[in-house]
Amino acid sequence: MQKPKLALLALAAALPLAGCISFSPKPPPRLMSLSATTPLAPGPAITAADNRAVAVAPFSAIPQLGTQRVLVTDGPTAVAYLKGGLWASQPATLFRSLVAETITVRTGRVVPDPRLLAIQPDTRLSGQLSAFGLDGPGRAVVVTFDGTIARTGSDSIQSRRFSARVPVASEQPDVVAAALNQAANQVAGDVADWIGR
Repeated sequence: MQKPKLALLALAAALPLAGCISFSPKPPPRLMSLSATTPLAPGPAITAADNRAVAVAPFSAIPQLGTQRVLVTDGPTAVAYLKGGLWASQPATLFRSLVAETITVRTGRVVPDPRLLAIQPDTRLSGQLSAFGLDGPGRAVVVTFDGTIARTGSDSIQSRRFSARVPVASEQPDVVAAALNQAANQVAGDVADWIGR
């Protein structure tokens, strides 16, 4: 008879806490994402040999960008996050998808899904996002990507930094999202031109 009583006491003790605990903040009405300025249009299949395909690895990011929140920098050492702004996924994941689509649109080269392990393209792109957010004092968004290209049969690796800066009129999430989308598309286009046809 004691066990049921103990269980009821534990349940009664937990009930007052149920209304106090929140495991995550309330999400904003809309999530922010990226979209290609020139998206890949529906149409016939794009065919390419393995040596013309491009593997785009999942991108890494600096620790401050390892979140769905929108980074705001305030000088060289202070960071915060934009109130009311939340990405649909982490910025590195969204940017990787944008770069992959932009490469196909601008170069005509196939970018296979990285989960298709049987396909091993000769050209491989990897990289890290080192800036993807709002520069508070500068009243602008900044996207900076450090890319690396490795090619089968070559004993050298190419590395290059890409960056774009777009001014913003306010710190409203919709305004910041549109500016970041513009800057991200600019960087993605520069990366695609670097990959080449």
